[in-house]
Amino acid sequence: MRTLIITFLLLFSSLSFAQKKLIVLGDSITEGYGVSKEAAYPALLEKKLHDAGKKEWSIINAGVSGSTTASGISRMKWLFKSKPDVVFLALGANDGLRGLKVEESQKNLATAIEYAQKEKVEVILGGLYMPPNYGADYTSKFKKMYEDLAKKYKLTFIPFILDKVAGNPKYNLADGIHPNEEGHKIIADTIFNALKGKL
Repeated sequence: MRTLIITFLLLFSSLSFAQKKLIVLGDSITEGYGVSKEAAYPALLEKKLHDAGKKEWSIINAGVSGSTTASGISRMKWLFKSKPDVVFLALGANDGLRGLKVEESQKNLATAIEYAQKEKVEVILGGLYMPPNYGADYTSKFKKMYEDLAKKYKLTFIPFILDKVAGNPKYNLADGIHPNEEGHKIIADTIFNALKGKL
């Protein structure tokens, strides 16, 4: 009986250590504004990983509506108390929609990335685009911001997490900004296809 208990404890211990955690640090899109938490892309991504045999991964939805890149570093410091293996950084949409200076947004993201790398947490960067009505110069700078950060810090990079979703009424709520349930499924597919060979 004692041998059986020891074997169980060793097995449980090995399973515990095998668990891996990915935090998705984002805004209302990540949070799942307008849909249930279970229908938001972080939950769908976790299911996809488990279905693919990567059951050791748990996905933490750390999306907060209204968040800008300025909140990235403080939220990261608090979230990292849970000792994640990976952080998926998906901030910037609110910066762009408010027309904030790209240079400031880039500085904020760089600070968060540098902190994560110092803490030995892998960073995956999710890029975003701004609508063309913000002007060619601003939209170009905004897109390049993510590209430059990914290159500088050698990050796994998903250029546009809203690919095939943004601007399509079929996949968005009535506000035209936040994805509906079908939109979240596409986002989860995009991210899963980019990460399945890296996790």
